Amino acid sequence: MNAALTAAPTGGALAELRAVSRVFALPGRRGAGLTAVDGVDLAVRRGEMVGLVGESGCGKSTVARIMAGVLAPSTGTLRLGGRDLGSLTAAEARAAQLRVQMVFQNPHASLNPRFTVEEIVGEAVRFHRLVPRDALADHVAAQLLRVGLDPSLRHGHPHRFSGGQRQRIGIARALAVRPDVLVCDEPVTALDVSVRAGILNLFLDLRDHGELGILFISHDLSVVGHVCDRVAVMYLGRVVEEAPIDALFDAPRHPYTQALLTDANTPSPPAAGPETIRAGAPALSERPSGCRFRPRCPAARPDCAVREPALRPVGPGHRVACLLAHL
Repeated sequence: MNAALTAAPTGGALAELRAVSRVFALPGRRGAGLTAVDGVDLAVRRGEMVGLVGESGCGKSTVARIMAGVLAPSTGTLRLGGRDLGSLTAAEARAAQLRVQMVFQNPHASLNPRFTVEEIVGEAVRFHRLVPRDALADHVAAQLLRVGLDPSLRHGHPHRFSGGQRQRIGIARALAVRPDVLVCDEPVTALDVSVRAGILNLFLDLRDHGELGILFISHDLSVVGHVCDRVAVMYLGRVVEEAPIDALFDAPRHPYTQALLTDANTPSPPAAGPETIRAGAPALSERPSGCRFRPRCPAARPDCAVREPALRPVGPGHRVACLLAHL
């Protein structure tokens, strides 16, 4: 592990969310909204892979789309290269957003079936005129080599390729515009187990070359533990724990993180006990008072219902939103 990455980022972030929230309007309920992301701070620096984990519906994918500029935050700011995206001119914002690219979960749905590989990988490059027209074919070939594909495949259409090859094509498309950050939303979930390792090793190679920062979103803690330098754990729209990977796995401080790790390491999770999760997560629209995890927490106390704990330091680069962690 890179020792320089053991502290939470305080500067030099390639992409950073500051106090970001996102509220979605509810159909048929005028003035009502659903808060999918609530006050999230998250940063990605060059040469690191940051994991974002949590159960389905916790807001991970919404965070991914905000960081990639696909969704605008309702409140808070997205900073790219140290500049607030909202303070840029339209032309500056478009150029800045090229620096963050997404790799999607399903490679069967994220590639245009009518395009050849060359068109898929080169389309944004051509549109934004990032390389001369007569150099585009060579640029596409270089991206395919970079992700472990033979450039001779560039004339084929997506249906000719396996899931793993399609995901590599999607990664090549993202890399083609020379981004600073890749936002990877469950990038191996839809792949066969036999090909996941190859894609994960590709991400590690990209990170280790020091060119990129990567936000890696997953519900699989074993995968996150293998590839990430730092991890943020989300629950009901908020980050409840953030730490370097070793600290999170060796000494998790939030009861939710402890339960996730226990369940991840237990083939058949036992009945709810001191380290496992009670019942299922409530809907975002049914958020409890005080600590959001309180109804499922085996260690909850009466004061946990009174106020929502802030994310506070408990060690180097380690922050936890839990009253018990700060006793």
